[in-house]
Amino acid sequence: MAAAEQIKSLIKSFGDGDDTRFYATAMQIAAAEARKGHTTLADDIKKLIDNAKTGKNKAGIVRNLPVNAAQKELNDLLELVHPEVRLDQMVLAPGIVASLKRILQEQNKLELIRQHNLQPRKKLLFTGPPGCGKTMSAKALASELSIPLFIIRLDGLISKFMGESIAKLRLIFDAMHQFRAVYLFDEFDSIGTSRTNSNEVGEIKRVLNAFLLQIEKDDSNSLVIAATNLPEHLDPALFRRFDDIISYKLPEEREIRSLYDLRLNELNLIQEFNLDRIARESLGLSYSDISRICEDLAKEVLIFGMSEVSEELFLENIRQRKKPY
Repeated sequence: MAAAEQIKSLIKSFGDGDDTRFYATAMQIAAAEARKGHTTLADDIKKLIDNAKTGKNKAGIVRNLPVNAAQKELNDLLELVHPEVRLDQMVLAPGIVASLKRILQEQNKLELIRQHNLQPRKKLLFTGPPGCGKTMSAKALASELSIPLFIIRLDGLISKFMGESIAKLRLIFDAMHQFRAVYLFDEFDSIGTSRTNSNEVGEIKRVLNAFLLQIEKDDSNSLVIAATNLPEHLDPALFRRFDDIISYKLPEEREIRSLYDLRLNELNLIQEFNLDRIARESLGLSYSDISRICEDLAKEVLIFGMSEVSEELFLENIRQRKKPY
């Protein structure tokens, strides 16, 4: 049977709503039973944990929020996403993959790290051009940790009434303590712009000051991710508030070829292409552009009943994607 301390920890974490500690303690009990030779019981416990995580994610978080005016307003600020993409399904530069894996490793050892008066990486800034994997990385982190992703609707955050925006922001940070999730502030430069910018309205400056205060004192188990295409527009005070700053770039030839391999296989466009030439022609495009080129080719096959895609058609799609640039 489980040790008394583990049982007490299990009950306490359940009462506190601390899912991370609850699942970690349950896994410790399963491991202890396995060491005793009780493999069937250990397997049953592990299956129950996996089913509980999946069920909780599918059920959603927002519907469990208390029904009052403040929580209704919070629901209007957050878009709930249940991501299914995994990190190994993405093509990214090796350095970015290593950074994301390090975040996952620390999050999976959250309790151990905090027992030694240390803090895991949880406040993250993603910078880089559009279509290079910032939002997808946030989805992958949520999926790998089996927690939901909340995308903050920044258009609903800024109010014309003084102080109202700050109250809304406080609601979001309060939710981080109540519901462990990944909270993504996409297009963060819309509120994180430099306070020395004379063109910015006073309310945005006040929201930025409030964000700096809230993220500084945040000690929740949630992950906070700010993503921007324009890091040069951010206030300098923001950068030291983040545990990790990950800079995304346009894919190089190796990543482009890997993504073509992946997407063409997924779309059943398996034929002989000179992918080295195609990858070179695609330099300057984003990951998103490359994925859309593959999807466009798949639609050509469906619409026109083509048996295969010519390499010239492939290259023409690349040229069309490059025109806006």
